[in-house]
Amino acid sequence: MKLGTLCYIEKDEKILLLKRNKKENDVHEGKWIGLGGKIEQGESPAECIIREVKEESGLNIMNPKLRGILTFPQFKDNIDWYVFLYTANEFTGDLIDSPEGHLEWIDKDKVLKMPTWEGDLVFLNMLLKDEKNFEIKFEYNNEGKLDSYTIY
Repeated sequence: MKLGTLCYIEKDEKILLLKRNKKENDVHEGKWIGLGGKIEQGESPAECIIREVKEESGLNIMNPKLRGILTFPQFKDNIDWYVFLYTANEFTGDLIDSPEGHLEWIDKDKVLKMPTWEGDLVFLNMLLKDEKNFEIKFEYNNEGKLDSYTIY
């Protein structure tokens, strides 16, 4: 099992998205996603998302809000992922050239039109409607297609 974090940063009716296009053998290649990554030994989910956002964007987020928990059984290499989903709208700093891909502020009304994982559209829609405290289990097949999801 792997533990991770994911964050969507909001500013002026826009959301910061990352187009993954810089890493070799990236399961997220070409998709527009939030910022985040693996929780390191001894790190809390909140500490992880603050660190990951800084590393991937140059921004220092403050008061990240936990919005939900996402589970992805056997997502890649038959490993289960548990992901803590955050939003943030308080930050300092300037965007950097991300080592993960291209960063861009996307208008909220265009976010759901960006190429991404099918399951991401489910929770992004919930975030855009300001829903909180949800848990979603996503089941993807070996071809990366969403077979089913359950909202709790």
